[in-house]
Amino acid sequence: MKGLTVSSLKSHPSLIPLFVATGVGAAAAFFYTMRLATRNPDVCWDRKNNPYPWQQYERRQYKFYSPIRDYSKETYPKERPSLD
Repeated sequence: MKGLTVSSLKSHPSLIPLFVATGVGAAAAFFYTMRLATRNPDVCWDRKNNPYPWQQYERRQYKFYSPIRDYSKETYPKERPSLD
């Protein structure tokens, strides 16, 4: 395929940043999607052993960035009743 080989990139070196930026963007999108699939308490991969996975995240920080709250220093009251 013309344009996707190393020899064609040697003849058009201005396309190299385009391929690098596209590759970095695709890798970042993939890794962020995998992070959401593995770290988000709303996602449940094992329903038999843990049907309520969000209860494990009651006092843990799971957001990527929060400009308002610092979860590591403060404790917050429960916002919902427990299932016990």
